[in-house]
Amino acid sequence: MRQRNFASILFALLGLSGCGYHTLGAATHLPPDAHTLAVPVFATRTEAYHTEEVMTNAVIREFAARSRLRVTSKESGDPDVILHGTILKETVAPLTYNTSTQQSSSFLITMVVSVILSGRDGKTLYENKNYVFREQYQSTTDLPTFLDESPAAVERLSRDFARALVADVLEGL
Repeated sequence: MRQRNFASILFALLGLSGCGYHTLGAATHLPPDAHTLAVPVFATRTEAYHTEEVMTNAVIREFAARSRLRVTSKESGDPDVILHGTILKETVAPLTYNTSTQQSSSFLITMVVSVILSGRDGKTLYENKNYVFREQYQSTTDLPTFLDESPAAVERLSRDFARALVADVLEGL
């Protein structure tokens, strides 16, 4: 009886040891000898102003915060891995309508982004051609107090995108 209880506890502990947790930097999409990551400014196929810089900066900050990699925005210096991103689509659509002012009162930004992480040898380590992120924001209807909320919405969307991307790369999802 005692041996059976011991064996049950041992099997339970062995099962918990393989529960999916891993140490920082034990990523499946990065080579174990990777120390530097270059994230050049994202390319864009949209006419939106400044979005590619906001997206790139969010990704750089997130990788710097969540990994041991030395992250730079420049490809020079022969980095171990390079992350290229392309903003494929950015749309802003009215979401709600204020009948008293006859104007849209909130909007939805939708962004589609493609990313490729490649090693120094050019081999693709990670790729997702269809990240889709959305963010809602309110519109001010009073012209004297008008404040464009779309840049703040792009910032929030960029942070969410960066968190998801870095988690995918570092956690092997």
